[in-house]
Amino acid sequence: MLLKKLTQLHGVSGNEKDVCAFILKEIKPFVDDIKIDPLGNLIVIKRGKEDYPSIMLSAHMDEVGMMVKEIDENGFIKFLPVGGMDDRIFVSKVVEIGKNKVKGVIGAKAIHLQEPDERNKALKHKQLYIDIGAQSKAEAEKLITIGDYIAFDSDYIEFGNHLVKAKALDDRAGCAIIMEILKKSYNSTIYAVFSVQEEVGLRGAGVAAYRLNPDIAIVLEATTCYDVTDIEEPNYATRLGSGPALSIVDSVSYFDKNLLKKILEIADKNHIKVQFKQTIKGGNDAGRIHLTQEGIPTASISVPCRYLHSPVSVIHKDDFENALKLVTIFLEHVKKEEYHE
Repeated sequence: MLLKKLTQLHGVSGNEKDVCAFILKEIKPFVDDIKIDPLGNLIVIKRGKEDYPSIMLSAHMDEVGMMVKEIDENGFIKFLPVGGMDDRIFVSKVVEIGKNKVKGVIGAKAIHLQEPDERNKALKHKQLYIDIGAQSKAEAEKLITIGDYIAFDSDYIEFGNHLVKAKALDDRAGCAIIMEILKKSYNSTIYAVFSVQEEVGLRGAGVAAYRLNPDIAIVLEATTCYDVTDIEEPNYATRLGSGPALSIVDSVSYFDKNLLKKILEIADKNHIKVQFKQTIKGGNDAGRIHLTQEGIPTASISVPCRYLHSPVSVIHKDDFENALKLVTIFLEHVKKEEYHE
């Protein structure tokens, strides 16, 4: 399964090469042109007919992770987060470091050595370290170096009622959807962008959009889902199993109303369950895409994801499949005049 293979790869922001190489190998038979730009975005083109709109589909290859900051005299590693993460997720996690995937565990001062006030506070990443089993700085330096990327080591697991647990579902879910879409042919020219560095500032997609300047764009993402205990229903953002989420507005984008209307019509006509994202916090590559050149009409279709930006992210397989179905039907029916006022 593409999603399993994608989530098992490491691609912390700025180091997406392994993910890029895998995607390139898988999609090469189905596309007409392939480019990797200077920033590292993978851009592929599937040519359609001239009188149909060009459509950019975008999903980011990168994931949140860490970077080696320092190696102390005892061989323990201090690290920096790469991307937005809650410090509380780090403790006791298994990680892999650098190109050799050196195993390590994130540790902290033992609970019985902590002062009473320390026990009542979440540990900050500055208080933590990674133990790779080295006995000294010199021994650790034979295996890793300052600046090495650090990724969570987390298996892909299917459980419960069609649920999936894995790391990097944000946004390997979007990447997998686009990869499946590229296996078919469409009237429109498809610009498929597998972007880099989304988690550190939406960097890659803006560069790609400027190069391509498509008629319209759709961002395929994973988005927050808080339908758990102790959260009031209006703050759920999305609900697992209730269909792909459509955004009206978020912290960086106002999404195109005509494009959104067309997507909703397709969902209704084809009995595809969808939902609206209920909160405006966060953002995705659309924030850069829709402001590129003279402006690009943009929509976002997201797979709801519990425990986002953690090594135990969870999605519902039905939401994934419905997002794929919705975008596929949209591409089969979109016409140039339909997204203009």
